[in-house]
Amino acid sequence: PARAMLARRVRGSSPRAAVRAALSTATPPKRPRLEALRKQLSGDSDVDVYAYTSSDQRRRALNRMPKPSWLKAEVPSGGNFERIRASLRKGKLSTVCEEARCPNVGECWGGADGTATATIMIMGDTCTRACAFCHIKTSRAPPPLDPEEPDNVAEAIASWGLSYVVLTSVDRDDLPDQGSEHFARTVRRLKERCPDLLVECLTPDFRGEEQLINTVATSGLDVFAHNLETVEALQRRVRDHRAGYAQSLDVLVRAKAAAPRLITKTSLMLGCGETPEQIEATLRDLRAAGVDVVTFGQYLRPSRRHMPMREYVTPEAFDHWRRTAEGMGFRYVASGPLVRSSYKAGEFFLTAMLREREAAEAAAKDGA
Repeated sequence: PARAMLARRVRGSSPRAAVRAALSTATPPKRPRLEALRKQLSGDSDVDVYAYTSSDQRRRALNRMPKPSWLKAEVPSGGNFERIRASLRKGKLSTVCEEARCPNVGECWGGADGTATATIMIMGDTCTRACAFCHIKTSRAPPPLDPEEPDNVAEAIASWGLSYVVLTSVDRDDLPDQGSEHFARTVRRLKERCPDLLVECLTPDFRGEEQLINTVATSGLDVFAHNLETVEALQRRVRDHRAGYAQSLDVLVRAKAAAPRLITKTSLMLGCGETPEQIEATLRDLRAAGVDVVTFGQYLRPSRRHMPMREYVTPEAFDHWRRTAEGMGFRYVASGPLVRSSYKAGEFFLTAMLREREAAEAAAKDGA
């Protein structure tokens, strides 16, 4: 009887054809998690896939709330900002400032000559890893490296008249040496063009391979930075599965062992769900690893396709962690809601610290 009814709805059709016609126009059942996953994989949607996999109503509400006043940043502008941006475009260079949507881009790029800071991202703009917090594009097979990039980077930075520059990169697990030699060659080109330039390298973990870490650590850089990102308990939730807490600590230890003069540096995001006890334990581990500098900043969700934020950390809390880390013996601590691992306040201090060390070494040689 049901088939006969459907047949009558479609004049001139057989019962079987009518059933197929009716089913083809029927509204499919809603499957939000499946649809969200499909849209996420297509890469062209801001749908919040995490909203379908968590019952934490407070967390979802928090990620929809307006940012507090202390997280408001100025719109990038100014002559120096425009000059640096134009130079980057001309040299076909990428910066983590833009790719990761750093809130300090206007402040850092807009500084006066000699103090403006742009963190250059080498080895392309596509990463082989997919950390839950990061806005950089991902692929298992990124484009090949540009062999002219080390020279282009050196030429661009030489024209800016900087005293301090930060180099960082995407992860390149697809390459035999994971890009370590390309990183080192860029440092060497910079030092050849600008002998007095201080260079910080914010590196990948190179999967903990000692030879690759040593290649970068002994390339002539001044500061070796590698970010731990978060406390041990949250590593798998926050970072790609190929990264790890112990592995990142070991990278910092190996870099210092390869070049004892290096200043080592790391950064932690707050607001991911960490506890005060976990932060303190992480700071103790970093000091045991001989790390000199640590920075704290607020995790801000780049889009609804990324890991939700758990809380807005107040400026007072950031000040507490600055005092705590200083009390543990770190040589420098930058801590604040908008601080990032390459924030320019750190460069000012590190420049002075490195210059003092160079002066002390020169004095020791003269005395000898």
